[in-house]
Amino acid sequence: MSRHTRRRSALQVRLTVGGAAVLATAAAAVTVTVASAGETSRRYAGSGEAGADHAVFVQGNELDGNTIHVFKRGDDGTLTAAGRYATGGRGGDQIDAPTDSLASQGSLVYDDRSGRLLAVNAGSGTVTSFRVEGQKLTDRQVVDSGGDFPASIAVSGKLAYVMNAGREGSVQGFRITADGLKSLRGSQRSLGLENEKVPLFSSSPGQVAFTPDGRALVVTTKSANTVEVFPMGRDGRPAQAPVVNESAGGVPFAITFDKGGRMLVAEAEKSTVSTYKVRADGTLKVVQEPLANGQETLCWLERAGDFFYGGNTGNSTVSGYRMDKRGRLALTNDVGVATPPSAQSQGVIDLAVTEDEKFLYVQNAVSGTVDGFRVGRNGSLTKVTTATGLPTFAESGMEGIAAV
Repeated sequence: MSRHTRRRSALQVRLTVGGAAVLATAAAAVTVTVASAGETSRRYAGSGEAGADHAVFVQGNELDGNTIHVFKRGDDGTLTAAGRYATGGRGGDQIDAPTDSLASQGSLVYDDRSGRLLAVNAGSGTVTSFRVEGQKLTDRQVVDSGGDFPASIAVSGKLAYVMNAGREGSVQGFRITADGLKSLRGSQRSLGLENEKVPLFSSSPGQVAFTPDGRALVVTTKSANTVEVFPMGRDGRPAQAPVVNESAGGVPFAITFDKGGRMLVAEAEKSTVSTYKVRADGTLKVVQEPLANGQETLCWLERAGDFFYGGNTGNSTVSGYRMDKRGRLALTNDVGVATPPSAQSQGVIDLAVTEDEKFLYVQNAVSGTVDGFRVGRNGSLTKVTTATGLPTFAESGMEGIAAV
């Protein structure tokens, strides 16, 4: 029997109940402090102004043909539809997924070094790369993902690793070249899962991510409740087997890192975030025990400078966090909500932060919208735009967002 079979039934019930709350059309009343429209956003050294070449990309994840929806991003963060591009593959929908068809973070990734956009095609077991030229996508290339139901991508330098969520699960390495992705021979590693080709959403892995120094590859597994670390070799290939670490909180899902290299993991069971140090041998040291936000079903987490933002799909809210100089994480306000929900913002899932860390974009799967927020000096969020007309969650739904 696999080490990844325990707790599945109870886990599925908990997440399904939490996720079902997004089907309500009226958001719960929450009292929060929101920045005024005139507040100056936080500025960072080396950040430039948004310009004509800036864009936000949204993966439609359509079952009959996956597409990338492109939006021009204005200087004020507003979004204007600028085109739609077929990936050459099909989207996917995990079994019993309550709002997020891929049940993952990182299914659409922009690599600044190569200028390429990388997208999973979960329904056809492939990965597509495009060259990004402003709001135009060119030079499409489609490659086999090396497994079933690819759901997340991680990039470090000239390496990309794809997490396949179906069957036993795997990670597969690629070189990022001028011609797109080239499979890295001998880089595939099993995750030891027991899924069907199309996995159950609660037993699929949540995300694959590189540590900032590129020396380790990390995967979260929901039903096994583990954070698994593959130390990386100099040849760009992972160790033969991962170092398996028990998660500090229940149902680890999304991964991000602070400026000091500490790893933060969002945990869906009780909507908590745990902070770790990733040791060279692949073991994890808990730096801060799980911090609860008081919301429902936290699954996504992204960083903007010293701030972090989490998507709570169970009640369609976004939580804000602040990291202090000692590496201690705290909520930006007492109620754990950085921006109030709205009728147009139901089914919060994936998030993206612009490179200059001035704007946050949030996918709303049930509403078929993307909300854009300006990040304030104190971490508060001011809504500046809502893009509509995107694929809503039904048989499947959009998932994956990247900002340039």
